[in-house]
Amino acid sequence: MGQTHRATVTGVTLLALLPLTLAGCGLGGDDTAGGPATEANRAPADEAAAKSRERVQAYLDAMAAKDADAGRSQLCAPLQARFDADATGPNGDFADHFTVPQATITDVRSGPHGQEVSTAVTVAVGSRKATRALLFTVTRSGADWCITGEAPGGNSPEPAVTP
Repeated sequence: MGQTHRATVTGVTLLALLPLTLAGCGLGGDDTAGGPATEANRAPADEAAAKSRERVQAYLDAMAAKDADAGRSQLCAPLQARFDADATGPNGDFADHFTVPQATITDVRSGPHGQEVSTAVTVAVGSRKATRALLFTVTRSGADWCITGEAPGGNSPEPAVTP
């Protein structure tokens, strides 16, 4: 009975410890699946969205104030030369003949080339107003964030989830 008893106790002990071992590996049915590891992964995404929103909001504010220098400072270096040539031209974001009475960020999401920030910009020329969607792309450049692109349009709304 000594050897059989010892083997039985060892087997029962191993079976009793198995759920604890699996839980420690993340394979068990514990409630920590969304715990610290997920929060650590979410922090960079939250930072990216916040920094992208800040950069685009600063650019929109510069457009409204007609402050081309402040607008340029939000752009990545490769865009700054083109910005200097186009920004105050007849169709540029900082053209003198129109005002920007309202500019709103409508969506921020991760895209294939960085964070995509959708906006609705209202432009006024005299008493006429038009609202246009602009999509800004923002990426990290070294330790900082900057705008790498601006295009007409924006992100489409998230598809509705069907029950």
